Amino acid sequence: MLAILLLSGKVPVELNDRNEQNLYITIVIVAVILFLLSIRFFYLSVRSERGHHHSVHQRTEFGDIQISLETIENMCLKSAERTKGVRDVKTRVRVIESGLEIMIRAIVDGESSIPELTENMQKTVHDQVEEITGIPVSSVSVFIANIVQSPAFKSRVE
Repeated sequence: MLAILLLSGKVPVELNDRNEQNLYITIVIVAVILFLLSIRFFYLSVRSERGHHHSVHQRTEFGDIQISLETIENMCLKSAERTKGVRDVKTRVRVIESGLEIMIRAIVDGESSIPELTENMQKTVHDQVEEITGIPVSSVSVFIANIVQSPAFKSRVE
């Protein structure tokens, strides 16, 4: 804004020829840098992300099928929550060349064997997603984040 005012002559500034030339060069350099940055941001906002899939596409003899990753994540969530001993679950699905890569983060009750619980959850999610969507599942990773903390109740003395 200051550069526009200086160049238009609205703000009186006494400059000799050398200072005026340096000011113009500085203004041009700043303007070019800002223009290049704006082109870069415009390009980043417009381009489509090649490696990022929002849905899985399948072709059948009757036409195309698209299943959103959100749908598959909710299916994984529903399937994982059915596992006995699991309290809180979050899922994330990525599409890779060999199929779906499912990542599950869970909080468990701490009363069941964690290796058995996670294996059961992996098998359930894997089988359910493959059966319902028809999309191959390459891996199901489970991360046990914590166990449920039982609240400490203080006994009341009467």
